[in-house]
Parts: sequence; structure tokens; C-alpha cells
Amino acid sequence: MSHKLISLTIVFFSLVVFSSCKDKKNEDITNTINKNGSVETAVTVEHLDSLNDVLVTKHAIWVKGNQYKTLEYRDTVPALGMEMKNVENSEGQSNNVEVKKEYEIFITVK
Repeated sequence: MSHKLISLTIVFFSLVVFSSCKDKKNEDITNTINKNGSVETAVTVEHLDSLNDVLVTKHAIWVKGNQYKTLEYRDTVPALGMEMKNVENSEGQSNNVEVKKEYEIFITVK
């Protein structure tokens, strides 16, 4: 085989592999809420003090285009402590600073 044919084969194979690695469109993501009948939920974590954080869960219940009710739950959870992070200011200078660790939020819907 000639070097040209081998190069073309590698290029073709690379294009096929890279085109199949594209992120597939996630059909579960939405920008609008069905207000005819749905529950809209927001979960956040607020820093209370050096030892505690507050997990805030808010639910907005939508019925026939109207917000029927809003529910809010607050639970105190242990703070995760501090960590060093490399941050950049508006001038592009980076510094290591100590910041509070953040909880990661994972939601499972059944």
C-alpha cells in the first residue's frame, strides 16, 4: 500500500470516530415548564456558618396555568470544610484562595 492510501485511510477512520463521539442531544433538557400540570423543583445549598450548610428544596406546583402552591423545605447539613482553589480575577491574574467546599447535587426521578 502506498503512503497516500494509508494516510487517507487514517484520515477517514479518524473522521468516522470523531463524528460518532459528538454529544448527543439530551431530549430530557427543557427551557420551558408545562404549567398545565407539573412540579417545578429547585435545590440549592446555602452556607450558614463554618460548621453548617442549609439544603433548600423548593417546589412550585403548577395546575391549569396557575401556580397552585409553593413548598419550601430547609435542612441543616454539615459543612464540608475549606479547600484551596485557583481563581482568576478580571485582569487575568490567578491566585490560590481558600473557599468553602460545595456539595454536588444529584437528582434521581422515578
